[in-house]
Amino acid sequence: MSDGLVLDGVSAAYRDTTVLHEVDLSVARGELLVVLGPSGAGKSTVLRVVAGLEPVTAGRVRIAGRDVTEERPGRRNVSMVFQSYALFPHLTVVENIAFGLEVRDIPRRLARERARAAAETVGCAGLLDRRPGQLSGGERQRVALARALVREPDVFLLDEPLSNLDLALRAEMRTELRALHDRIGATMVHVTHDQTEALVLADRIAVLRDGRVEQVGTPDEIWRTPASSFVARFVGSPAMNLLPADGPLRPRGDAPTLTDEALLEIGFRPEAVALDSTEGTPATVDRVEVIGADAFAYLRLAAGQQVVARVPAARRPDRGATVRLDVRWADTHLFHAATGRRYQP
Repeated sequence: MSDGLVLDGVSAAYRDTTVLHEVDLSVARGELLVVLGPSGAGKSTVLRVVAGLEPVTAGRVRIAGRDVTEERPGRRNVSMVFQSYALFPHLTVVENIAFGLEVRDIPRRLARERARAAAETVGCAGLLDRRPGQLSGGERQRVALARALVREPDVFLLDEPLSNLDLALRAEMRTELRALHDRIGATMVHVTHDQTEALVLADRIAVLRDGRVEQVGTPDEIWRTPASSFVARFVGSPAMNLLPADGPLRPRGDAPTLTDEALLEIGFRPEAVALDSTEGTPATVDRVEVIGADAFAYLRLAAGQQVVARVPAARRPDRGATVRLDVRWADTHLFHAATGRRYQP
């Protein structure tokens, strides 16, 4: 059993609505697990259940080998970083960081020493005498991390802490957050709806959908072998192409014989599409989006299905042009059309 965090068959409800359905998750000590999913998937509820802020209707929660399902939040030894950072505006940075220690009767001098050490770790030691209103978004996030770090918790819980930052700062801070994790070896559960953030940060990713776990795996496993068409489309921008397996597109290569094509969908990512084929499937270019050195061509097949291809911007096709596209069988995935689960020939 993991000595980090275990959710064993956890369900939770809000009023009469079940928001988590028998969730099984295990986070090893020192691991960074990212919980990824769209709005309403139950991501934040997972954190609130672990923190003891929401009760469970079934299942058990274990932290560092200890069953804490019935314990109050203050006895669980977890620290949570909220999306809003939740800093006290009237306190200085060092007072904010030390606050959680002082209310637990840690002597003020010791609490401030530990607060300064935590601030040094996250790179905000030069801000100790300022107040939150004098800080940038990135600085406030560092203070929130230091406040969580100073308690030396068994588990860090991070609820979309980067979502309020602009794009450039978000990229910078996720790199710093990953470096911080590697430096202190903490057990972390990080919630986000941003797939890039998940792929960059995580040791493993748990993809949630409607309160259920769709897949748990390393970033490489989630990307290369999605367990369902939902995971395939959610992780990737633009999303993975999904077409009926018995449709007009026939990937080339050593494809197995499929006896139930009508019940399957075939998936492939935009970068798997080649447009320089002379014998591929014909398609019309509806539009082209240029993003730096790359371009995304949105193609329409004769049967009306849309395919997105990633091509070099310098070789992008013109809008309205007729092209032929090709996909290698090795670059495709198969899913059951009815359930969305991955199909193994």
